Amino acid sequence: MLKFARPVHPGEFLREEYLVPLGMSAGALAKKLNLPRTRIERIVKEEVGLTPDTALRLARFFNTTPEFWMNFQKAYELETEARKIAAELEKIVPLDAAA
Repeated sequence: MLKFARPVHPGEFLREEYLVPLGMSAGALAKKLNLPRTRIERIVKEEVGLTPDTALRLARFFNTTPEFWMNFQKAYELETEARKIAAELEKIVPLDAAA
C-alpha cells in the first residue's frame, strides 16, 4: 500500500502530476474522457474520490492501468480512515496476542 507523510488524494496527484505539467484544465480533460466537466473538477479539488468508471477512462487516456488509479484511491481512503479511528484500532487485541 502507498504510504505518505499525509494521505495524498488521487485528485491532487492527477492535478499535480498530469494536468499542471500538461497545461490542461479539468474541463479539457473531462471533454477528452467524455465526462461531465464537474466530475473532473470535483476530483481535482479533492471533493470526491475516483470511481471505477473514471479510473478506466483515466487509464485509457494516460496509458496507465485502472488498478493504478483505484489503488491510489484505496490507499487514500484506508490511510484517511486509519488516522480517524487510530485510538479505536489500538484497543483491538490482535488474534496472535489474544491467545
